[in-house]
Amino acid sequence: MSAINTARGAAPLDDRTAAIVAGRRARHRRHARTSILLGILVFVLFSIALMVGNTFYGPDEVIRVILGETVPGASFTVGELRLPRYVLAVLAGAAFGIAGVSFQTLLRNPLASPDIIGIADGAGAAAVIGIVVLSLDGTMVSALALAGALLTAGAVYLLSIKGGFAGTRLILIGIGIAAMLHSVISYVLSRAAQWDIQTAMQWLTGSLNNASWERLVPLAIAAAVIVPLMLLHGKALGAMQLGDDSAAGLGIRVTPTRLLFILGAVTLLAFATSATGPIAFVAFMSGPIAARLTGPGANLLLPSAFVGAILVVGGDLIGQFAFGERYPVGVITGVLGAPYLIYLLIRTNRSGGSL
Repeated sequence: MSAINTARGAAPLDDRTAAIVAGRRARHRRHARTSILLGILVFVLFSIALMVGNTFYGPDEVIRVILGETVPGASFTVGELRLPRYVLAVLAGAAFGIAGVSFQTLLRNPLASPDIIGIADGAGAAAVIGIVVLSLDGTMVSALALAGALLTAGAVYLLSIKGGFAGTRLILIGIGIAAMLHSVISYVLSRAAQWDIQTAMQWLTGSLNNASWERLVPLAIAAAVIVPLMLLHGKALGAMQLGDDSAAGLGIRVTPTRLLFILGAVTLLAFATSATGPIAFVAFMSGPIAARLTGPGANLLLPSAFVGAILVVGGDLIGQFAFGERYPVGVITGVLGAPYLIYLLIRTNRSGGSL
């Protein structure tokens, strides 16, 4: 049979198998190399963020502060201001990245981002109501935003599974609910006092200005529980991109896997949004950028987490130091994300919608 295949011009079976194995190894090497480089870039940006500011502190002073030593000036500036700010930036960026790519992979559509399907808007509407109507602040606003995101995600999912789960239906329902929630936010803001509008708009923009150890602890706990579980089932998520029937044929338990990643992604997004506000387009951009860097067939969870962290930390550094005035990180990511959304819409229309 091998001789016949060779005579017809086809490569021998052993050669084709070797080529497949070599291709798979090359993809794994590229994925590992890209993930390592992205992780290094996160570390470099994080280190720079701890050192720069109105006062520059050297690496030795920063390390001493992290180790618990008392360093005049640096202990407060680095330990109480910069360190919680940028730990929160890394955690929130990674959470947004993983949440975004989970939705995009499950629904096989790069537009299926929490920014697009209303989950972030649910958190925003709840927070605005808490600030303007209920006169809440701080932790209570974060808790209300968390509840709003979870309730919105539950409503979108329940409405979309009638008659069988369909990704397109979920996206369309999410866009409709997002439009309704935008109207709620606009109405509440139109009736708010001037000082409440300023507070609400600062929250809706997405900012790290109110970062504190207390604010990032819930997100850190959620990430410590959920992220390892999602990474452990990363191969199952990749198989889901082939479609339910193909995934089931590969031995994947489709419904439990879908529920795991939807619940995990929603929970990460909700905790991250409650801590920082809805930082625009990070969840939307992380997955497609990671896919371009790692190549086809790669597990995108870890690269997307790194890309999300890079976008938030890098965006905050740009917003703080690149201009004459300081801007919240959500403004910077929004400026970057809007043209990327247009580009992705054009590309999706041409190529059929894969990451």
